[in-house]
Amino acid sequence: MRKGIYIRIAIITFTIILAIIFFLPNTPLFTYMPDWWKKNLPNKGIVLGLDLRGGSHLIFEVDLKRAREITVERIGMHLQSLLEKKNLKSSVKVQGERIFIQPVNDEVKKIIKENYPDLSSSEEGVNIVCQLPESAFKRVETTSVEQAIEVIRNRIDQLGVAEPAIHKQGENEIVVQLPGVKDPKKALEIIGKTAQLEFKLLDEETTLWKELPSLIKPQEEEVFLAQWKAKLPEGDEIIFQKIVNKETGEVYKRPYIVKRNVLLTGDLLAEAHVSIDQRFNEPYVSLRFNDAGAKIFEDITAKYVKRRLAIILDGNLYSAPVIQEKIEGGNAQISGNFTLDEAKDLAIVLRAGALPAPVKLIQNVTVGPTLGKDSIEAGKLAVIIASILVSLFMILYYRLSGVIADFALILNILLLIGALAALNATLTLPGIAGIALAVGMAVDSNVLMFERIREELRLGKTPKAAIETGYKKAFWTIFDSHVTTLITAAVLFHFGSGPIKGFAVTLSLGVAINLFTALIGTKTVFDFIYIGKERKSLSI
Repeated sequence: MRKGIYIRIAIITFTIILAIIFFLPNTPLFTYMPDWWKKNLPNKGIVLGLDLRGGSHLIFEVDLKRAREITVERIGMHLQSLLEKKNLKSSVKVQGERIFIQPVNDEVKKIIKENYPDLSSSEEGVNIVCQLPESAFKRVETTSVEQAIEVIRNRIDQLGVAEPAIHKQGENEIVVQLPGVKDPKKALEIIGKTAQLEFKLLDEETTLWKELPSLIKPQEEEVFLAQWKAKLPEGDEIIFQKIVNKETGEVYKRPYIVKRNVLLTGDLLAEAHVSIDQRFNEPYVSLRFNDAGAKIFEDITAKYVKRRLAIILDGNLYSAPVIQEKIEGGNAQISGNFTLDEAKDLAIVLRAGALPAPVKLIQNVTVGPTLGKDSIEAGKLAVIIASILVSLFMILYYRLSGVIADFALILNILLLIGALAALNATLTLPGIAGIALAVGMAVDSNVLMFERIREELRLGKTPKAAIETGYKKAFWTIFDSHVTTLITAAVLFHFGSGPIKGFAVTLSLGVAINLFTALIGTKTVFDFIYIGKERKSLSI
């Protein structure tokens, strides 16, 4: 019996020490700790949420119309590739959400039906007109928003923002909360890039190159495109390369005539990282495609030797190198007079993947730290006042047993903040409310046990026997109430978002720790007082 008590005391002592160690990064004492301690500590303590720490609150809108069009464009590209493999001289054009294929023949219809059974097709003159049903477009819209959330999350993770909150709002909006980010400019640049990487051929056969100006000013771009639209051969388009004068900082655009047909996209990328050109000491982005992409890239470079291949990201041409020979292994590079930071940012968005459709920033709010500081102080005050009032009540009503319950309450709070720190949990205002609720539940458990003990004492049992019986009878009542609360917290965590999850986390930890402090912590104190002794009275 005595050995079991000492083991429990050792466990309680160990958990207290562990909680203090994990919570140290959130205290001024951490600055005085040796460097080896700081480096080897496995976490950085409790992270404050946006409502406490301040930061950026952003709302993005996914362009669902463009998502639909992109899906149709990809189907059109694939159909063109399939028809070329069958040596069918067919023309595939995409206009909005419809695909036009000519000429009309049974073999083309068969290829469409085999590869895209969802496509509805009809004959209009010399064209086969294909269109996706609305149900398929709805799936595209839902998937586009979900993919955009994942891509944004991946990009933010690579930025190193601690505990961002990202969730869907409405039909096509994405809410992004970045705690601690006061200047969201860089984050916006990386999050908002569509990062659609495309490889296209320059049209080197047209004579229009002689008429193209070498450079134009950015403000002239719209007028320039309107003038040249009618001149371009069918299947061509104008893509611009950004040129910056390093001496003056002036920005110009260099026009290129490019084939509309996309040969390869960034969907097949496996890796993107920054490298340094040893000849010119300039950074560039090195690309490596996956197995499927490497095979396509090899075929492209074998087929178009001595042709110029345009590398285009989000509609901007970065480079157009001449293919000197077949390239095996799926390695390529993007160069474009980058600074090191620009190259790093570009590598981040390429690694994280392309957004399935463009996103538009519709709200950008910076939350100041003053609100957070006031909220923290108010939360601390609320928890302290609640703890003091509850502690006084327990002492006045249960006397010495109330003091033991207060010990369990202090232990509960200490272990709770230690657990939050160990998990690097994000603390929000609702999280503070969860802590306050956990304090109330801790006292409630002790009240149940103490009333059971009182009943046993009225029946004439000795204090030691009353304690043993009281704990046994109260156990399942306390256990059941805590399990039902845990189930509620689990549902809140699964279906909730942001602050709701923060509340669920603190509530779940509080409930689990309360079972430990109420059933083991106070019982250990009682056993220690009454071990080997038979007292005639119990202060309760």
